[in-house]
Amino acid sequence: MTDQAASRRPIRVGLFVTCLVDLMRPSIGFAALKLLEQAGCSVEVPSQTCCGQPAYNSGDRANSRALAEQVIRAFSHCDYVVAPSGSCAGMIRKHYPELFADDPNLAPKARLLAGKTHELTSFLVDILGVRQVEAKYDGSVTYHDSCSGLRELKVKSQPRTLLASVQGLTLVEMNESEVCCGFGGTFAVKYGEISTAIVEKKTENIANAHTHTLLAGDLGCLMNMAGKLSREGKPIAVRHVAEVLAGMTDEPPIAAPASSTL
Repeated sequence: MTDQAASRRPIRVGLFVTCLVDLMRPSIGFAALKLLEQAGCSVEVPSQTCCGQPAYNSGDRANSRALAEQVIRAFSHCDYVVAPSGSCAGMIRKHYPELFADDPNLAPKARLLAGKTHELTSFLVDILGVRQVEAKYDGSVTYHDSCSGLRELKVKSQPRTLLASVQGLTLVEMNESEVCCGFGGTFAVKYGEISTAIVEKKTENIANAHTHTLLAGDLGCLMNMAGKLSREGKPIAVRHVAEVLAGMTDEPPIAAPASSTL
């Protein structure tokens, strides 16, 4: 392929769907796909498994490395890897190089994958230069900044830039939008009482924003907050930001599984 032909080739994006999206809310994956294709990308979804973050956070380096190796192989041919999750994107971008720092064969591959991995809204705004989307959402929303996306990937302004272009949408900032919701993956299981205290404060701030809808970029956080809002009887719809940006809000709002303790 000539350089000229390569310059005309669409950007090949590998969509890292994430475990929770695949199992609990596939509509988020389809929304991410729509947004990427609208931006001119050629998108594929390689056969994939967990990014390895739960094992990594639990100190299980052997299993986290095994899972990470599968991800590296699956996405090695893509120009970019994009995830509708700051948590999973943060794992690949920030922690894969650490996992394989002592492996002369896999270390460069991990660094290469890390360098081309991005959270969805960050990729759209920072890499592709997207500033507007063609979507409509009637009502007011507030936005929760998930910990990994915010602190590991600096995702803060990007979703707000895109939301500002959604017809009919009004963004109302809640107090302490950058404070943890209490989920933290395995943290919510290991430290249930602390997690509950954190999410109680978060749902108080959400309710005090007096909006119709809560948005965020990580499904785990959204399920945690949705479960608590539901148990408290607070009628606030909960959605992933990709669903609103893509104009795909026909699905019912997000809710925690009936058997969940979230």
